[in-house]
Amino acid sequence: MKKHMKRLRIPAFWRMPKKSAKFGTKPRPGPHKKFESIPLLVIVRDILGVSDKGKEAKSIIRMGEVHVDGKPRKDHKYPAGLMDAVSIPKMDANYRIVPTYKGLKLIEINAKEAKKKICKIEGKVSMRKKKSDTSPKFQLNLHDGRNILIPVAGSEKYTVGDSIIINPVGNKILDHLEFEEGALAIVVKGKNIGLVGNIEKIIVTKTKEPTKLVFDVDGEKIEVIKDYVFVIGRDKPLMNLTEE
Repeated sequence: MKKHMKRLRIPAFWRMPKKSAKFGTKPRPGPHKKFESIPLLVIVRDILGVSDKGKEAKSIIRMGEVHVDGKPRKDHKYPAGLMDAVSIPKMDANYRIVPTYKGLKLIEINAKEAKKKICKIEGKVSMRKKKSDTSPKFQLNLHDGRNILIPVAGSEKYTVGDSIIINPVGNKILDHLEFEEGALAIVVKGKNIGLVGNIEKIIVTKTKEPTKLVFDVDGEKIEVIKDYVFVIGRDKPLMNLTEE
């Protein structure tokens, strides 16, 4: 496996100059895919401009000065991705990685927002091992690789496609957003990435084609693949996902 990635292949939203050097930082395998994440070194040096030297940026990260979802990350190749909160406590700086029409982008948020995270449920699995198990549970698999165990009682309200607001440090569920008609959502992939609107209609197909949605964006109707949509609120977003 190659340890480096040529700069000509890096996503534009990394904001790295492509002709100043041959190679760039390759994200390490982690909670987000390679081209759907940003290495911490790129965030610290190229996007936030905390340091203009790679060696100094690596040192800052190695000392645990950069937190992702409330946890110090000391690997400069750690892949931060969609909805992650990146914080630098000594600078009292907090940012959220959100989707825009240009790709992923860091927006500034306050310290209170940084202690919450919105996650999409991508899987739900029964963890009951035996019929005699007296405390069976369900496991919710989230978009960032996180897994949360919930008791069977009340688990029926959580379905694949829903979103939950959590405290990322303890994985405590704070709120639940159902994937349903009328819900407010944001497009996180495809040509309509970054658009925010309401789910007007869910079109369930009986063929190999993916389930699609009729998405209402300020009165304009567009068709979006279900998997590209991320529920973020009811009448308004429950978290800040745009620049103030």
